[in-house]
Amino acid sequence: MPTTAHFSPATFKFLRALAKNNSKDWFAAHKAEYEAAVKAPCLAFIADLAAPLAKISPQMVASPKPVGGSLFRIYRDTRFSGDKTPYKTHAGMSFFHAATKQVARAAGANAMMGRLDAPGFYLHLEPGASFLGGGLWHPQPDTLKRIRANIVSNPASWKKATRDPKFLKLFALGGDSLQRPPAGYPADHELIEDLKRKDFVASCALSDEEVCAPGFLKEAVRRYALMAPMIDWLCTSLDLEF
Repeated sequence: MPTTAHFSPATFKFLRALAKNNSKDWFAAHKAEYEAAVKAPCLAFIADLAAPLAKISPQMVASPKPVGGSLFRIYRDTRFSGDKTPYKTHAGMSFFHAATKQVARAAGANAMMGRLDAPGFYLHLEPGASFLGGGLWHPQPDTLKRIRANIVSNPASWKKATRDPKFLKLFALGGDSLQRPPAGYPADHELIEDLKRKDFVASCALSDEEVCAPGFLKEAVRRYALMAPMIDWLCTSLDLEF
C-alpha cells in the first residue's frame, strides 16, 4: 500500500480559490490547476484504494475512471437549484457496491427506473470540512422499510454494528430523521431513534493536515474497515453480498 501523500495543501488551496471565484471564466483559466491539484490526486488515491478496499469487501468498488467512476464531477447540476454557481467547492468520491453498476447497465437509458439502493463508502474533501463516511443516503421507501424491519427483528446485531466502542470512538451516525416514529412502530421501542432515521450513514471529520499526511491512504482503509460491520449489516438487510 503506497505511503506517499496523495493530497497536498495545493488541493485545498484550489478549492478555497474556487469558492471565492465560482464562475465559468475563472475555472476555464485555472482548469489546469484543478487537474493537477484536485482531479489527478483523487484518481490516484482511488486507484491505490481499490486493492485494500477489495480486501474489506470484494463487492465495494473504487473505480479510477475519469468519467463514470468513483470521482464525482466538479460541475453542479443547477437545473432545479436556486444556487446557480456552476462548480462544487469540494471533491467527492464514492466507493460503491458492485450491484449498483450492474443494475444501471441492465436499465440502460432507464437507469433511474432501475435504481438500486446499496450501501457504500464515501470521501469528501473540502477546506476545513473534510470527512470520511459510508452507509445509505436518502434510500427509497421500500428500502427504509426493510432496514427498519431488520432493526426490529435483529436489534442485537444492529447494536453490535453501531455501538461498538471502537466504532463510536471515530464515527457518529447522522443524516435526516423523522420527527415522529414511523407508522407501525411504538414510540417506546428501545431503538426508536434509529427507527426514525431516513438516512443510515456514519461519518468522521478529517482535518486538512490528516488528508495531506503521507499515511492517509492507510488510515482511510483502517477507518473503512471499522465501518465495515455497519455496511455489512445494511447489505444483509437488502439481501446483498458484502
